[in-house]
Amino acid sequence: MRKAFTMLELVFVIAVIGILAAVAVPKFSATRDDATITRASSTLASIRSAISQEAQRRQMEGNYTAIKNLGGSIDGNDKPIFNYFDYTGDGSNLPANLVRVLDYPPHSCLTATSTSCWMRRADSGNQGVYVYKFAPGVGSGGDAMFKVDNNRFDCVQGHETQCRILER
Repeated sequence: MRKAFTMLELVFVIAVIGILAAVAVPKFSATRDDATITRASSTLASIRSAISQEAQRRQMEGNYTAIKNLGGSIDGNDKPIFNYFDYTGDGSNLPANLVRVLDYPPHSCLTATSTSCWMRRADSGNQGVYVYKFAPGVGSGGDAMFKVDNNRFDCVQGHETQCRILER
């Protein structure tokens, strides 16, 4: 007598594996979205901490000039962003007095249509706003916009719902 699995046993095992896969796949997808939001939230917290430290450093030196921007090329793709305080250049010929915002600054979005990334866009004051572009279906969708104002990195009015997702 040969020992083997019957067709019924094989069908049952395949059905169980299919059910487990149907439950697990959406969980993995949600985990990836959560990870990108967590990474963006961590970057946001690091930026706010760096701004606070830089403002305190300037005050200790007797320098009360407000921080104007956090570096990064306006509408630049795949360029360092949040690299130097008050720097508007392209990355060449860096002045010696520049202070880094983040030791390892992220790069801006690879393309204009990329998502789950940061960009710097022009604003009316020519200082730039910093935008986190959510992936479709994540959070409430759209973009979370922040600007540097009075030594703070605050949400731009009208984007509070998206900003709250990153500020949790």
